[in-house]
Amino acid sequence: MFDTISNKLQNAFKNLRGLGKISESNVSDSLREVRLALLEADVNFKVARDFIERVKTKSLGQEVIESVHPGQQIIKIIHDELVELLGSTNAGLNLSGNPASIMMVGLHGSGKTTSSAKLAKLLTKQGRQPVLVAADVYRPAAMDQLETLGKQLGIPVFLKKGETDVLAIAREAFDFARANNRNTLIFDTAGRLQIDEPLVQELVRLRDLVKPQEILLVLDAATGQEAVNVATHFDQALNITGSILTKLDGDARGGAALSMKAVTGKPIKLAGTGEKLEDFEPFHPERMASRILGMGDVVSLVERAAEAVDEEEAKRLEEKMRKGEFNLEDFLDQLRQMKKLGSLESIVGLLPGGSDMLKGADLNKSEKEFKRMEGMICAMTFKERRQPVILNASRRIRIAKGSGVTVTELNNMLNRFNQMQQMMKKMGKLQKMMMKKGGMPGMPGMFRK
Repeated sequence: MFDTISNKLQNAFKNLRGLGKISESNVSDSLREVRLALLEADVNFKVARDFIERVKTKSLGQEVIESVHPGQQIIKIIHDELVELLGSTNAGLNLSGNPASIMMVGLHGSGKTTSSAKLAKLLTKQGRQPVLVAADVYRPAAMDQLETLGKQLGIPVFLKKGETDVLAIAREAFDFARANNRNTLIFDTAGRLQIDEPLVQELVRLRDLVKPQEILLVLDAATGQEAVNVATHFDQALNITGSILTKLDGDARGGAALSMKAVTGKPIKLAGTGEKLEDFEPFHPERMASRILGMGDVVSLVERAAEAVDEEEAKRLEEKMRKGEFNLEDFLDQLRQMKKLGSLESIVGLLPGGSDMLKGADLNKSEKEFKRMEGMICAMTFKERRQPVILNASRRIRIAKGSGVTVTELNNMLNRFNQMQQMMKKMGKLQKMMMKKGGMPGMPGMFRK
Protein backbone atom coordinates (compact mmCIF):
# COMPACT_ATOMS: atom_id res chain seq x y z
CA MET A 1 0.00 0.00 0.00
CA PHE A 2 1.62 3.27 -1.17
CA ASP A 3 5.01 1.51 -1.40
CA THR A 4 6.57 4.10 -3.73
CA ILE A 5 5.84 7.18 -1.62
CA SER A 6 6.57 5.25 1.57
CA ASN A 7 10.05 4.24 0.38
CA LYS A 8 10.89 7.73 -0.86
CA LEU A 9 9.73 9.42 2.34
CA GLN A 10 11.72 6.98 4.46
CA ASN A 11 14.84 7.78 2.40
CA ALA A 12 14.24 11.48 3.02
CA PHE A 13 13.84 10.75 6.74
CA LYS A 14 17.32 9.21 6.91
CA ASN A 15 18.74 12.68 6.27
CA LEU A 16 16.27 14.33 8.66
CA ARG A 17 17.14 11.97 11.53
CA GLY A 18 20.79 12.97 11.22
CA LEU A 19 20.10 16.68 11.66
CA GLY A 20 21.79 17.77 14.88
CA LYS A 21 21.12 21.44 14.32
CA ILE A 22 18.21 23.06 12.53
CA SER A 23 18.76 25.83 10.02
CA GLU A 24 16.65 27.15 7.17
CA SER A 25 19.08 25.74 4.57
CA ASN A 26 19.30 22.15 5.87
CA VAL A 27 15.54 22.01 6.53
CA SER A 28 14.89 23.25 2.98
CA ASP A 29 17.26 20.62 1.53
CA SER A 30 15.60 17.78 3.45
CA LEU A 31 12.06 18.94 2.69
CA ARG A 32 12.90 19.23 -1.01
CA GLU A 33 13.18 15.41 -1.04
CA VAL A 34 9.82 15.12 0.74
CA ARG A 35 8.25 17.47 -1.82
CA LEU A 36 9.66 15.41 -4.71
CA ALA A 37 8.30 12.23 -3.09
CA LEU A 38 4.83 13.80 -2.92
CA LEU A 39 4.92 15.02 -6.52
CA GLU A 40 6.16 11.65 -7.80
CA ALA A 41 3.23 10.04 -5.96
CA ASP A 42 0.97 12.23 -8.13
CA VAL A 43 -0.14 14.48 -5.26
CA ASN A 44 -1.75 17.69 -6.50
CA PHE A 45 1.11 20.22 -6.82
CA LYS A 46 -0.72 22.94 -4.85
CA VAL A 47 -1.43 20.47 -2.06
CA ALA A 48 2.25 19.40 -2.01
CA ARG A 49 3.45 23.03 -1.98
CA ASP A 50 1.16 24.05 0.88
CA PHE A 51 2.06 20.91 2.84
CA ILE A 52 5.80 21.64 2.62
CA GLU A 53 5.26 25.29 3.60
CA ARG A 54 3.35 24.29 6.74
CA VAL A 55 6.00 21.73 7.73
CA LYS A 56 8.81 24.23 7.08
CA THR A 57 7.14 26.96 9.19
CA LYS A 58 6.65 24.59 12.13
CA SER A 59 10.15 23.07 11.73
CA LEU A 60 11.81 26.48 12.11
CA GLY A 61 9.83 27.21 15.27
CA GLN A 62 11.71 27.84 18.52
CA GLU A 63 10.55 24.60 20.15
CA VAL A 64 12.02 22.42 17.39
CA ILE A 65 15.29 24.39 17.18
CA GLU A 66 15.89 23.85 20.90
CA SER A 67 14.79 20.21 20.80
CA VAL A 68 17.21 17.47 21.90
CA HIS A 69 16.36 15.52 18.73
CA PRO A 70 15.36 18.16 16.15
CA GLY A 71 15.37 15.68 13.25
CA GLN A 72 12.89 13.42 15.01
CA GLN A 73 10.76 16.45 15.84
CA ILE A 74 10.51 17.37 12.16
CA ILE A 75 9.47 13.79 11.30
CA LYS A 76 6.71 14.09 13.92
CA ILE A 77 5.61 17.38 12.35
CA ILE A 78 5.45 15.67 8.92
CA HIS A 79 3.40 12.83 10.44
CA ASP A 80 0.96 15.24 12.10
CA GLU A 81 0.58 17.32 8.92
CA LEU A 82 0.03 14.12 6.90
CA VAL A 83 -2.76 13.12 9.31
CA GLU A 84 -4.30 16.58 8.86
CA LEU A 85 -3.98 16.28 5.08
CA LEU A 86 -5.78 12.92 5.11
CA GLY A 87 -8.65 14.27 7.22
CA SER A 88 -7.62 14.31 10.92
CA THR A 89 -10.09 11.69 12.18
CA ASN A 90 -12.26 8.90 10.82
CA ALA A 91 -15.48 10.35 9.42
CA GLY A 92 -18.31 7.92 10.10
CA LEU A 93 -21.38 7.41 7.94
CA ASN A 94 -24.59 9.32 8.58
CA LEU A 95 -27.36 6.70 8.67
CA SER A 96 -30.07 8.75 10.37
CA GLY A 97 -32.93 8.14 7.90
CA ASN A 98 -35.58 5.47 8.23
CA PRO A 99 -34.74 3.90 5.94
CA ALA A 100 -31.36 5.57 5.42
CA SER A 101 -30.10 5.78 1.84
CA ILE A 102 -26.61 5.86 0.36
CA MET A 103 -25.79 6.77 -3.25
CA MET A 104 -22.64 5.22 -4.69
CA VAL A 105 -21.35 7.33 -7.60
CA GLY A 106 -18.25 7.35 -9.78
CA LEU A 107 -16.77 6.51 -13.14
CA HIS A 108 -17.09 3.12 -14.82
CA GLY A 109 -14.41 0.71 -13.59
CA SER A 110 -13.81 2.45 -10.26
CA GLY A 111 -15.29 -0.45 -8.29
CA LYS A 112 -18.75 0.91 -7.42
CA THR A 113 -20.66 -2.39 -7.61
CA THR A 114 -18.12 -4.37 -5.57
CA SER A 115 -17.81 -1.51 -3.06
CA SER A 116 -21.61 -1.44 -2.70
CA ALA A 117 -21.57 -5.12 -1.73
CA LYS A 118 -18.59 -4.64 0.60
CA LEU A 119 -20.35 -1.74 2.29
CA ALA A 120 -23.49 -3.86 2.72
CA LYS A 121 -21.41 -6.59 4.39
CA LEU A 122 -19.74 -4.04 6.70
CA LEU A 123 -23.10 -2.51 7.69
CA THR A 124 -24.53 -5.97 8.36
CA LYS A 125 -21.69 -6.62 10.82
CA GLN A 126 -22.63 -3.35 12.51
CA GLY A 127 -26.22 -4.54 13.01
CA ARG A 128 -27.86 -2.77 10.04
CA GLN A 129 -30.26 -4.45 7.57
CA PRO A 130 -29.18 -3.19 4.15
CA VAL A 131 -30.72 -3.78 0.72
CA LEU A 132 -28.68 -3.36 -2.46
CA VAL A 133 -30.45 -1.42 -5.21
CA ALA A 134 -29.38 -2.05 -8.82
CA ALA A 135 -29.73 1.49 -10.22
CA ASP A 136 -27.39 1.08 -13.20
CA VAL A 137 -29.87 0.70 -16.09
CA TYR A 138 -27.22 0.93 -18.84
CA ARG A 139 -24.97 -1.99 -17.98
CA PRO A 140 -26.91 -5.26 -17.56
CA ALA A 141 -23.74 -6.93 -16.27
CA ALA A 142 -23.79 -4.55 -13.28
CA MET A 143 -27.23 -5.84 -12.25
CA ASP A 144 -26.10 -9.45 -12.67
CA GLN A 145 -22.92 -8.77 -10.71
CA LEU A 146 -24.81 -7.11 -7.85
CA GLU A 147 -27.32 -9.96 -7.77
CA THR A 148 -24.50 -12.52 -7.54
CA LEU A 149 -22.73 -10.59 -4.77
CA GLY A 150 -26.00 -10.23 -2.85
CA LYS A 151 -26.55 -14.01 -2.98
CA GLN A 152 -22.99 -14.60 -1.69
CA LEU A 153 -23.62 -12.30 1.25
CA GLY A 154 -27.23 -13.32 1.90
CA ILE A 155 -28.31 -9.69 1.45
CA PRO A 156 -31.42 -8.84 -0.64
CA VAL A 157 -30.91 -7.09 -3.97
CA PHE A 158 -33.69 -5.00 -5.49
CA LEU A 159 -33.48 -5.02 -9.28
CA LYS A 160 -35.86 -4.62 -12.21
CA LYS A 161 -34.29 -5.94 -15.38
CA GLY A 162 -35.58 -4.14 -18.44
CA GLU A 163 -36.58 -1.01 -16.53
CA THR A 164 -34.83 2.12 -17.86
CA ASP A 165 -36.31 4.71 -15.49
CA VAL A 166 -33.93 5.05 -12.51
CA LEU A 167 -36.46 7.14 -10.55
CA ALA A 168 -39.12 4.42 -10.88
CA ILE A 169 -36.61 1.85 -9.58
CA ALA A 170 -35.79 4.14 -6.62
CA ARG A 171 -39.45 4.61 -5.64
CA GLU A 172 -40.14 0.86 -5.70
CA ALA A 173 -36.89 0.17 -3.83
CA PHE A 174 -38.11 2.30 -0.91
CA ASP A 175 -41.39 0.37 -0.86
CA PHE A 176 -39.47 -2.91 -0.92
CA ALA A 177 -37.22 -1.80 1.97
CA ARG A 178 -40.16 -0.77 4.16
CA ALA A 179 -42.10 -3.94 3.38
CA ASN A 180 -39.10 -6.11 4.31
CA ASN A 181 -37.92 -4.13 7.36
CA ARG A 182 -34.62 -3.10 5.74
CA ASN A 183 -33.28 0.11 7.26
CA THR A 184 -30.56 1.01 4.72
CA LEU A 185 -30.70 1.31 0.92
CA ILE A 186 -27.44 1.29 -1.05
CA PHE A 187 -27.92 2.60 -4.61
CA ASP A 188 -25.36 1.25 -7.09
CA THR A 189 -25.65 3.95 -9.79
CA ALA A 190 -24.47 4.02 -13.40
CA GLY A 191 -20.93 5.01 -14.34
CA ARG A 192 -19.27 6.20 -17.54
CA LEU A 193 -15.78 5.89 -18.95
CA GLN A 194 -15.58 9.67 -18.58
CA ILE A 195 -17.71 12.39 -17.02
CA ASP A 196 -20.64 13.51 -19.19
CA GLU A 197 -23.51 15.85 -18.41
CA PRO A 198 -26.42 13.41 -19.11
CA LEU A 199 -24.96 11.03 -16.49
CA VAL A 200 -24.49 13.81 -13.95
CA GLN A 201 -28.01 15.21 -14.49
CA GLU A 202 -29.54 11.76 -14.05
CA LEU A 203 -27.67 11.44 -10.75
CA VAL A 204 -28.89 14.90 -9.70
CA ARG A 205 -32.52 13.86 -10.34
CA LEU A 206 -31.98 10.63 -8.38
CA ARG A 207 -30.42 12.58 -5.51
CA ASP A 208 -33.34 15.01 -5.40
CA LEU A 209 -35.82 12.12 -5.24
CA VAL A 210 -33.94 9.86 -2.82
CA LYS A 211 -32.52 12.65 -0.57
CA PRO A 212 -29.65 10.39 0.53
CA GLN A 213 -27.86 10.83 3.85
CA GLU A 214 -24.61 9.88 2.09
CA ILE A 215 -23.37 10.44 -1.46
CA LEU A 216 -20.12 8.49 -1.67
CA LEU A 217 -17.76 8.94 -4.60
CA VAL A 218 -15.97 5.69 -5.41
CA LEU A 219 -12.45 6.34 -6.72
CA ASP A 220 -9.68 4.05 -7.92
CA ALA A 221 -6.65 4.88 -5.74
CA ALA A 222 -4.30 4.32 -8.69
CA THR A 223 -5.73 7.19 -10.79
CA GLY A 224 -3.73 9.94 -9.04
CA GLN A 225 -4.29 13.52 -10.26
CA GLU A 226 -7.23 12.53 -12.46
CA ALA A 227 -9.07 11.32 -9.36
CA VAL A 228 -8.95 14.86 -7.98
CA ASN A 229 -10.49 16.28 -11.19
CA VAL A 230 -13.25 13.64 -11.09
CA ALA A 231 -13.91 14.34 -7.40
CA THR A 232 -14.14 18.09 -8.00
CA HIS A 233 -16.63 17.62 -10.85
CA PHE A 234 -18.88 15.22 -8.92
CA ASP A 235 -18.72 17.38 -5.81
CA GLN A 236 -19.75 20.52 -7.68
CA ALA A 237 -22.70 18.70 -9.26
CA LEU A 238 -23.90 16.53 -6.36
CA ASN A 239 -22.28 17.92 -3.20
CA ILE A 240 -20.78 14.55 -2.21
CA THR A 241 -20.48 13.73 1.48
CA GLY A 242 -17.29 11.73 1.20
CA SER A 243 -15.35 9.20 -0.85
CA ILE A 244 -14.32 5.56 -0.94
CA LEU A 245 -10.84 4.71 -2.19
CA THR A 246 -10.63 1.32 -3.89
CA LYS A 247 -7.71 -0.93 -4.90
CA LEU A 248 -5.40 0.33 -2.17
CA ASP A 249 -3.71 -3.08 -2.29
CA GLY A 250 -2.60 -2.45 -5.89
CA ASP A 251 -0.03 -0.10 -7.35
CA ALA A 252 -1.52 2.99 -5.68
CA ARG A 253 0.94 5.86 -5.66
CA GLY A 254 -1.05 7.70 -3.03
CA GLY A 255 -1.78 10.92 -4.92
CA ALA A 256 -5.56 10.52 -4.76
CA ALA A 257 -5.63 9.79 -1.02
CA LEU A 258 -3.27 12.64 -0.15
CA SER A 259 -5.03 15.22 -2.35
CA MET A 260 -8.71 14.36 -1.90
CA LYS A 261 -9.53 16.05 1.42
CA ALA A 262 -7.46 19.16 0.68
CA VAL A 263 -9.06 19.75 -2.75
CA THR A 264 -12.72 18.86 -2.08
CA GLY A 265 -12.91 19.44 1.66
CA LYS A 266 -14.78 16.08 1.87
CA PRO A 267 -13.36 13.18 3.90
CA ILE A 268 -12.30 9.75 2.72
CA LYS A 269 -14.71 7.55 4.68
CA LEU A 270 -13.89 4.00 3.57
CA ALA A 271 -11.15 2.08 1.80
CA GLY A 272 -11.07 -1.11 -0.26
CA THR A 273 -7.88 -3.03 0.54
CA GLY A 274 -8.28 -6.19 -1.54
CA GLU A 275 -10.48 -8.25 -3.82
CA LYS A 276 -12.37 -10.20 -1.15
CA LEU A 277 -15.68 -8.84 0.18
CA GLU A 278 -14.21 -8.53 3.67
CA ASP A 279 -11.29 -6.40 2.41
CA PHE A 280 -13.04 -3.15 3.27
CA GLU A 281 -12.50 -0.88 6.25
CA PRO A 282 -13.22 2.56 7.68
CA PHE A 283 -10.53 5.06 6.65
CA HIS A 284 -8.49 6.24 9.66
CA PRO A 285 -6.17 9.14 8.66
CA GLU A 286 -3.78 8.66 11.58
CA ARG A 287 -3.36 4.94 10.92
CA MET A 288 -2.91 5.53 7.19
CA ALA A 289 -0.28 8.23 7.83
CA SER A 290 1.62 5.80 10.07
CA ARG A 291 1.50 3.13 7.34
CA ILE A 292 2.77 5.56 4.70
CA LEU A 293 5.64 6.64 6.97
CA GLY A 294 6.61 3.02 7.69
CA MET A 295 5.49 3.18 11.34
CA GLY A 296 3.00 0.32 10.97
CA ASP A 297 -0.60 0.15 12.12
CA VAL A 298 -0.79 -2.06 15.20
CA VAL A 299 -4.29 -0.84 16.13
CA SER A 300 -5.76 -2.17 12.86
CA LEU A 301 -3.88 -5.45 13.33
CA VAL A 302 -5.32 -5.86 16.85
CA GLU A 303 -8.84 -5.06 15.57
CA ARG A 304 -8.43 -7.59 12.78
CA ALA A 305 -7.24 -10.24 15.25
CA ALA A 306 -10.14 -9.50 17.63
CA GLU A 307 -12.60 -10.06 14.76
CA ALA A 308 -10.94 -13.23 13.50
CA VAL A 309 -10.20 -14.98 16.80
CA ASP A 310 -12.88 -16.63 18.92
CA GLU A 311 -12.06 -15.75 22.55
CA GLU A 312 -13.49 -18.97 24.03
CA GLU A 313 -11.65 -21.06 21.44
CA ALA A 314 -8.41 -19.20 22.20
CA LYS A 315 -8.78 -19.95 25.94
CA ARG A 316 -9.47 -23.62 25.19
CA LEU A 317 -6.36 -23.90 23.01
CA GLU A 318 -4.23 -22.09 25.60
CA GLU A 319 -5.32 -24.65 28.20
CA LYS A 320 -4.49 -27.54 25.84
CA MET A 321 -1.06 -26.05 25.10
CA ARG A 322 -0.39 -25.67 28.81
CA LYS A 323 -1.26 -29.35 29.40
CA GLY A 324 0.72 -30.50 26.36
CA GLU A 325 -2.43 -31.83 24.65
CA PHE A 326 -2.15 -29.64 21.52
CA ASN A 327 -2.71 -31.90 18.47
CA LEU A 328 -2.81 -31.57 14.68
CA GLU A 329 -6.55 -30.81 14.74
CA ASP A 330 -5.79 -27.77 16.94
CA PHE A 331 -2.87 -26.84 14.71
CA LEU A 332 -5.19 -26.89 11.66
CA ASP A 333 -7.60 -24.56 13.51
CA GLN A 334 -4.71 -22.16 14.19
CA LEU A 335 -3.66 -22.14 10.54
CA ARG A 336 -7.23 -21.31 9.50
CA GLN A 337 -7.48 -18.55 12.14
CA MET A 338 -4.31 -17.00 10.69
CA LYS A 339 -5.82 -17.05 7.21
CA LYS A 340 -8.74 -14.98 8.50
CA LEU A 341 -6.30 -12.18 9.37
CA GLY A 342 -5.40 -11.79 5.70
CA SER A 343 -2.29 -12.45 3.64
CA LEU A 344 1.12 -12.58 5.34
CA GLU A 345 2.12 -9.50 3.37
CA SER A 346 -0.82 -7.49 4.72
CA ILE A 347 -0.14 -8.66 8.30
CA VAL A 348 3.60 -7.85 8.17
CA GLY A 349 2.81 -4.51 6.49
CA LEU A 350 0.86 -3.45 9.60
CA LEU A 351 3.86 -3.99 11.87
CA PRO A 352 6.26 -1.11 12.65
CA GLY A 353 9.15 -1.44 10.18
CA GLY A 354 7.12 -4.02 8.27
CA SER A 355 7.86 -2.42 4.91
CA ASP A 356 11.60 -2.99 5.53
CA MET A 357 10.95 -6.59 6.54
CA LEU A 358 9.04 -7.14 3.29
CA LYS A 359 11.99 -6.08 1.13
CA GLY A 360 13.55 -9.20 -0.36
CA ALA A 361 11.27 -11.50 1.67
CA ASP A 362 9.58 -14.26 -0.29
CA LEU A 363 6.22 -14.23 1.48
CA ASN A 364 4.59 -16.10 -1.41
CA LYS A 365 6.79 -19.05 -0.52
CA SER A 366 5.65 -18.86 3.11
CA GLU A 367 1.99 -18.61 2.03
CA LYS A 368 2.42 -21.71 -0.12
CA GLU A 369 4.09 -23.50 2.80
CA PHE A 370 1.05 -22.81 5.01
CA LYS A 371 -1.27 -24.13 2.29
CA ARG A 372 0.81 -27.30 1.91
CA MET A 373 0.74 -27.87 5.66
CA GLU A 374 -3.02 -27.41 5.67
CA GLY A 375 -3.31 -29.86 2.76
CA MET A 376 -1.25 -32.50 4.61
CA ILE A 377 -3.36 -32.26 7.78
CA CYS A 378 -6.61 -32.32 5.78
CA ALA A 379 -5.48 -35.57 4.09
CA MET A 380 -5.39 -37.26 7.52
CA THR A 381 -8.31 -38.95 9.23
CA PHE A 382 -9.85 -37.34 12.32
CA LYS A 383 -8.19 -40.01 14.51
CA GLU A 384 -4.77 -39.39 12.93
CA ARG A 385 -5.03 -35.65 13.63
CA ARG A 386 -6.01 -36.30 17.24
CA GLN A 387 -3.34 -39.02 17.74
CA PRO A 388 -0.31 -38.29 15.50
CA VAL A 389 1.60 -41.14 17.24
CA ILE A 390 -0.35 -43.69 15.13
CA LEU A 391 1.13 -42.28 11.88
CA ASN A 392 3.18 -45.28 10.74
CA ALA A 393 4.97 -45.62 7.37
CA SER A 394 1.94 -46.85 5.36
CA ARG A 395 -0.29 -44.07 6.73
CA ARG A 396 2.35 -41.48 5.89
CA ILE A 397 2.62 -42.74 2.30
CA ARG A 398 -1.18 -42.49 1.93
CA ILE A 399 -1.29 -38.96 3.40
CA ALA A 400 1.61 -37.76 1.23
CA LYS A 401 -0.09 -39.06 -1.93
CA GLY A 402 -3.42 -37.58 -0.88
CA SER A 403 -1.97 -34.10 -0.32
CA GLY A 404 0.41 -34.07 -3.31
CA VAL A 405 3.66 -33.91 -1.32
CA THR A 406 6.59 -36.25 -0.76
CA VAL A 407 6.88 -38.41 2.35
CA THR A 408 10.02 -36.40 3.27
CA GLU A 409 8.02 -33.15 3.26
CA LEU A 410 5.34 -34.75 5.42
CA ASN A 411 7.99 -36.08 7.84
CA ASN A 412 9.57 -32.62 8.08
CA MET A 413 6.22 -31.05 8.93
CA LEU A 414 5.49 -33.70 11.58
CA ASN A 415 8.98 -33.29 13.09
CA ARG A 416 8.48 -29.52 13.38
CA PHE A 417 5.09 -30.11 14.97
CA ASN A 418 6.61 -32.59 17.47
CA GLN A 419 9.31 -30.06 18.40
CA MET A 420 6.67 -27.41 18.96
CA GLN A 421 4.62 -29.83 21.07
CA GLN A 422 7.66 -30.68 23.24
CA MET A 423 8.41 -27.01 23.75
CA MET A 424 4.78 -26.40 24.84
CA LYS A 425 4.98 -29.26 27.35
CA LYS A 426 8.18 -27.80 28.86
CA MET A 427 6.59 -24.37 29.12
CA GLY A 428 3.53 -25.93 30.79
CA LYS A 429 5.72 -27.72 33.37
CA LEU A 430 7.70 -24.53 34.03
CA GLN A 431 4.49 -22.60 34.57
CA LYS A 432 3.20 -25.21 37.07
CA MET A 433 6.51 -25.01 38.98
CA MET A 434 6.34 -21.24 39.13
CA MET A 435 2.72 -21.35 40.31
CA LYS A 436 3.67 -23.70 43.18
CA LYS A 437 6.52 -21.40 44.20
CA GLY A 438 4.27 -18.36 44.02
CA GLY A 439 5.82 -16.79 40.93
CA MET A 440 9.27 -16.09 39.55
CA PRO A 441 11.89 -14.35 41.74
CA GLY A 442 11.40 -10.62 41.54
CA MET A 443 8.06 -11.11 39.78
CA PRO A 444 5.65 -12.22 42.54
CA GLY A 445 2.41 -13.78 41.48
CA MET A 446 3.21 -13.63 37.78
CA PHE A 447 1.67 -17.04 37.13
CA ARG A 448 -1.04 -16.92 39.78
CA LYS A 449 -4.68 -16.96 38.69
